[in-house]
Amino acid sequence: MQSSETYRLSALVSFSGGLQDAYTYNLRGHVFANAQTGNVVLMSQNFMTGRWMEGSDYLLPVFSFMAGILLSDLIEGRFKFCRTVHWRQIVLFIEILLLFIVGLIPLPYETLPNILVSFSCAMQVHSFRSVHANRYASTMCIGNLKSGTESMTRFFRTKDNSDLHSALGLYGIILIFALGAGLGGILSGVLGIRTIWLSCAILFIAEILMIKRPVEGDQ
Repeated sequence: MQSSETYRLSALVSFSGGLQDAYTYNLRGHVFANAQTGNVVLMSQNFMTGRWMEGSDYLLPVFSFMAGILLSDLIEGRFKFCRTVHWRQIVLFIEILLLFIVGLIPLPYETLPNILVSFSCAMQVHSFRSVHANRYASTMCIGNLKSGTESMTRFFRTKDNSDLHSALGLYGIILIFALGAGLGGILSGVLGIRTIWLSCAILFIAEILMIKRPVEGDQ
């Protein structure tokens, strides 16, 4: 198994993803930095009612998310077979740097922090896609809920324990994401804009785990 696909690593990045979403919603203008569906809905509503400036606040994170996917894909293509550094470690380093900068941007500035968080979330969700050979998303829940429920349904039909394990694993990821979001919401009222630095610390631990657990052929 690739070190980037272990449950422990997936739990860390998912916890961080939940925290980031709570952070931007509570402190940065009620924007969902991770799942862009909400931003598209709010953008469309504002544009349709002539509130162009308000709509652009939701449009920019969407474009930023697209740019994050693009950059992480370019990094994967360039460094996938590099033996000196894992390409996902490069992604995590960039994400940590961006989130640290977010914690330095004072209120009430919202647009730039949301752009940076959306960008880093996109890099993360593109780079960490599998846990125990199951596809998952570390920054949102709907895909995990769908896949987990499909696996549970198959288990009820076939009694194959591998389907049960897949379902429980994905439901566990959702729970961990929710815990990260809950903690992010609580700490947002205590630590304020610096709350995002906890996400930096969590991702740094994930980076260390990838150093400590080299696996032959881990690409």
